[in-house]
Amino acid sequence: MSDRAGARSPLVVIFFTVFIDLVGFGIVLPLLPYYAETYGATSLEIGFLTASYSLMQFVFTPVWGRLSDRYGRRPLILLSLCGSSVGFLVFGLGRSLLVLFGARILAGIAGAIIPTTNAYIADVTPGEDRARRMGLVGAAFGLGFILGPAIGGLLAPYGYDKPALLASAMAAANLLFAYFKLPESLTEEVRRRVPARPRIGPMIRGALSNPRIALLLVVFFVQTFAFANMEATFALLNEHRYGLDARQTAYLFTYVGVLATLVQGVLVGRIVRRIGERVCIAAGSLLMVFGLALMPVAPSIGVYCAILALLPLGTGINGPSIMSLISRATGAAEQGGMLGLAQSAASLGRILGPMWGGLTFGLDARWPFFTGGAFMAVAFGLSLKNLRS
Repeated sequence: MSDRAGARSPLVVIFFTVFIDLVGFGIVLPLLPYYAETYGATSLEIGFLTASYSLMQFVFTPVWGRLSDRYGRRPLILLSLCGSSVGFLVFGLGRSLLVLFGARILAGIAGAIIPTTNAYIADVTPGEDRARRMGLVGAAFGLGFILGPAIGGLLAPYGYDKPALLASAMAAANLLFAYFKLPESLTEEVRRRVPARPRIGPMIRGALSNPRIALLLVVFFVQTFAFANMEATFALLNEHRYGLDARQTAYLFTYVGVLATLVQGVLVGRIVRRIGERVCIAAGSLLMVFGLALMPVAPSIGVYCAILALLPLGTGINGPSIMSLISRATGAAEQGGMLGLAQSAASLGRILGPMWGGLTFGLDARWPFFTGGAFMAVAFGLSLKNLRS
């Protein structure tokens, strides 16, 4: 087997690991409010139940990543898949709201493994090719998120517990697949450089004291915040501004998801090879400025769809480029922890973005999108600073 084929084989496993994990997550997500209501949950409790997953990812992504630096990527990925399977199983078998909270918290902790998969890619991929291969992980993420809700919707008539049980079975199958097919990517020599009890605090302080990495973390947070702000108010804008119903909004969500998957799976590698990661970050940020700011002022649905296309294009070239640059600026013994810190910044954006969107939409339906564009203009300015450096 050639070196190229040998490197490709574990990446196929990583792709399917992320894809199946996100299918399982997507299966449960749309049905979660209805399932929680059967146990008497209020709207506030449903909000906390939904947020608990992202909150756990915010806390645990750097932890998983740093532990993978010390003990290897493979055991942490396998442990995460096991946790996901148990979390979905408990969610499906739960008979109280408290059990549902426990299941979502466990699933959120287990689901904090994505940066470790990116670290795996960094271990086996030359620096100039990382953005393309990290884009494939993003494509697996997006594709799983598209198919998951569709599968969940098909199973919903048979009971809200059935989608969760299927998600548990898929995670268990994924665990077996990875156990037999996923080799370790991090050498023993690199693992020995990390303390037996790796601490997160010094790593965070080191990242924030490094101007290049700190700037990339801020841009990643702002991008995720602005996009999550849009996602939270997207359906409301469609209804109040353009008169679209729930089905039409679902079609638009799918449209954006498919474009994001194509950009990350097909285009990002070619674009990065032509113009480089730094220019991609600046260009992606600028596309999001126009995409967000123009959403509430489109003169027709056709123009609105064209404007929406700017968002997956912007985020699709931005995310893999940011992760690639952070990886290339980080030593081999800190890849997992630093990429986990980046995903933690993104998780914080996914927590705060919807809160901002809900607050500003109540003041004016256009404000979440105008302010999101303004935040991305700040990110664009920071990306120009990164470009000059």
